[in-house]
Formats: sequence, structure tokens, C-alpha cells
Amino acid sequence: MSLLAITFFLTLTTSFAVIMLATRQTASSKSAQQRLVAIQQSIKINKTGSAGAVLQSAEPRDYAVRLGIFLERYPFSKKTGELLLHANSSMSVGSVAIASVGCAVGGGLLGIFLLHALPLIVVAAVVGSLVPYVVLRIQRSRRLKAFNAALPDAIDMMARALRAGHSMGSSIEMIAEQAPEPLASEFFQVFQQQKLGLQFRDALLRLGTRIPSRDLQFLITAILVQKETGGDLTEILDRTAHVIRDRIRIHAEVHTHTAQGRLTGWILGLLPVIMLALLNMASPGYSDALFHDPTGQKLLYASVFLIALGGLIIRKIVDIKV
Repeated sequence: MSLLAITFFLTLTTSFAVIMLATRQTASSKSAQQRLVAIQQSIKINKTGSAGAVLQSAEPRDYAVRLGIFLERYPFSKKTGELLLHANSSMSVGSVAIASVGCAVGGGLLGIFLLHALPLIVVAAVVGSLVPYVVLRIQRSRRLKAFNAALPDAIDMMARALRAGHSMGSSIEMIAEQAPEPLASEFFQVFQQQKLGLQFRDALLRLGTRIPSRDLQFLITAILVQKETGGDLTEILDRTAHVIRDRIRIHAEVHTHTAQGRLTGWILGLLPVIMLALLNMASPGYSDALFHDPTGQKLLYASVFLIALGGLIIRKIVDIKV
């Protein structure tokens, strides 16, 4: 790879990163939009709705926002919005689309300089377009893991507050003040939504929408059932916390027992690629037949397909639901 190509690729990547940082949605703007949506959905008054429309129209519209509005008609826009909500990202759907296109162009250019084969260049572009979604999924996974780890202690705090005579709203406020992130900010939103007039049931259901956690669904279901049928809520919370802790313990044991299988999948998937790169670095032109000869290209496509298929099979084996 020539110095000119490396310089061009680095310049393209840097320019794209600067554009994304300059046009991303700020945290204050996102918070204001969330509060506006909460008010509009909880208070069904015509005057309030018209005021909300005025506030929305007054918001500055950049090209990323306009692109997001255009993409709302497509199904993947809704899934991307849910992914952004679960990852608590400040990006918009339009920003993700722009980032995906930029990464696809970067991957295609990198494939042109390194691979010199049209099908592989297309594959590199497709893989590059998936980079923003992979990053968002990683953020969602980390956030969900941190939330689930702190949830049992928060339930115990809620039960102790109820035993001490506090109301449910006060116990949620205590969790928002004392629990670690991201649990504190999510329960703070529940507390604020109740102050804005949203019903307690709807606030909990929205919490379950923002956090795709089975453990949280157990808690929400237990609280709502107790509200409708009655019973000792503190005892229900204690049992819920116990069940969640058992689920976390079993999940950790399963994760430990399947570690060897996951490591095997990574080794089998990355070892051929790494060895091919090392051989070409040690002996330039060693694998030219794979990229230029028709038979070599067929073998290369078959190997990529088999590696991907093997990785999916191993992932299916080690992915044990708890």
C-alpha cells in the first residue's frame, strides 16, 4: 500500500470524524426532546399539542435530522431508533445512516487498495457499513449489563424504603439519587415523568421500553400485578431480587463454561485471515493467485463462506439462554 493511498485514507477518515462530531445531537437537545415527547404523550390537550408543534418546528434542522425524517418511512429506521434508545446514544437515525455510508466508502477504498477484486471490495464496503451498528450494539450490551448488575441492590433499596414508610415515588427518587449509572438516570426519568403528570403504570412501561432487560420486566410485572391484586409489596420485591440474583449467578456460570467454545470460534475465524496477512507481509505476492486467478477466487469465496458459516454455528451452540 503506497504512502499516497495511506495519506488519502487517513484524511478521509479524519474529515468524516470531524463532520460527525460537528453535527451530532447534543445531550441537552436530546434531553429536551425526551421531555417534550413525555409531555405530549401524557397530556392530551390541544393547546399543549400545538405548543409542542411550535417548539419542534423552532428546533434547527440540519441535514442529518432531515435525512432521519426521510428515513422514517422505512422499517429499518424504527429498529435503528430503538437501538439508539437502548444504547442511550446522542446520535440520530440520520447520523447513523451518514456514518454507515462513510464507513462503507472507507471500507470500499481500503478494499480497492488491498484486495483488487470486485466481490471482495463489495464485501469490504458492506462490512464497513455495519461498523456503526456494531458499535451501538456494543454500547447497548455494556449498558444493559451494568443496569442488570445494579438492579438487585436497587430493588433491595426500594423494599427498605417501603418498610420505612416511604411511598413508591419517594423510593424511586432515592434510587435515582443513590444508585449507580445507568440505573440512576433511568429511574430519575421515571420520577420526573410522574411529576409531569404521567401515570405510574405508563412511566414503568416506558422504562421497560428504554431498557430491554428481562430482569427489569420481572420487576415491572411484579409491581403492576401487586397494584392490581394487592399483597405485600416488600415481600414481592425481596423475592424478585432473589430471583434476579439467581439468574445473574446462573448466567455467569454458563458464560464461564462456554468460554472455551467462544474462544475456539474466534481463533478459527481469525486465524486464516491473520495467517494470510502475515504470509503476504513475509512474502509479497504469495497469495496473488487467490485474488487474480478465477479458480483461486472461487476458493477464496468458498473459504470466506465456510468461515462465516462455522462462526455462526459455534455462536448458536454457545448462546445458551438463561
